[in-house]
Amino acid sequence: MKFGFIGLGLIGGSIALTIRQKMPDSKIVAYNRSAAPLEQALENGTIDHGTHSIDESFAGCDFIFLCAPVNTNISFLPELKKYLTDHTILTDVGSVKGIIHDAVERAVPFAHFIGGHPMAGSEKSGFANSSDHLIENAYYILTPSNAATEADIEKYTALVRDLGAIPLRISPADHDLITAAVSHVPHLIAYSLVQLIKETDTPEQYMKLIAAGGFKDITRIASSDPTMWEQICLENAENIRYVLSEYTMRLSDMGEMVENAEGQKLNKLFGDIKNYRDSIQDGVKGSIGKVYDLHCDLIDETGAIATIATILSTKGISIKNIGIIHNRTYEQGALRIEFYDNDSRQHASDTLIKHGYTIYQN
Repeated sequence: MKFGFIGLGLIGGSIALTIRQKMPDSKIVAYNRSAAPLEQALENGTIDHGTHSIDESFAGCDFIFLCAPVNTNISFLPELKKYLTDHTILTDVGSVKGIIHDAVERAVPFAHFIGGHPMAGSEKSGFANSSDHLIENAYYILTPSNAATEADIEKYTALVRDLGAIPLRISPADHDLITAAVSHVPHLIAYSLVQLIKETDTPEQYMKLIAAGGFKDITRIASSDPTMWEQICLENAENIRYVLSEYTMRLSDMGEMVENAEGQKLNKLFGDIKNYRDSIQDGVKGSIGKVYDLHCDLIDETGAIATIATILSTKGISIKNIGIIHNRTYEQGALRIEFYDNDSRQHASDTLIKHGYTIYQN
């Protein structure tokens, strides 16, 4: 099969890497504005051909993935038109679907377009941070257009499964409301929480000093790319406004319960929410990247961290981040170690337990 990529950033690069791993005989061509990602992808064998223009390289593709910002994707549709045939499935990877479906309908209404959204990501961006297992066990939403046939949908569904992801067919409108609730508004909440600390901190910046542990975890996604989230907010504005309105109404209700000292109501509300939250399936990737970390009891002595790092290194376990937790209000264990995947975390946990360390995992 032949695959074309418009844009080779984190998501496009990760899908291309996964295709290369799972389907090594495939032909992969890619357009990218800047040279570095193409050079790196050619050097490591991810792609067979790289180009800085939409040209004949994209002729005969079974799939063409639009992986640039949505306005860039839309601007390339007229140039791609000549390379789209009845056996070409055109798709994208954006987190907002309505705007791209409308654009495709206007520019290339005959295109066999199926919107695609792998529900996986990272606070990091660019091809250099792409991974051949980023979409593994992640929901991969498909939003077929009217021009897409059932055969097209079956073909794309099979590809998603072959790449290790979980296909989920949804309408574009439902997709945009769902992602507003589970991804877009949570990012805005994270940004606003950090803004709250920044703007209400004491002159000594004590809030910032102790804002570790749970606070840093729940605001982790505020480290995401500002330009990308500006675009998402503008592209899905109606749904985001609706979900934000629903959210602020619930915050206001909680505020009234606190003000009126309605302890029983708060307890019941928190209990119901806890039960619902605990029922959310684990083990499947969602729209917000999962953190693979553990906490370890640690005696404060010279070389303690170096010893643990050495133990894990000798077992070939890569550490993404490591550090002492000074604010442990919501944490167990003084040392937090973050890994790139769950297998590494479990291997590290088993290894450290064998060496006599006490380990805590969420």
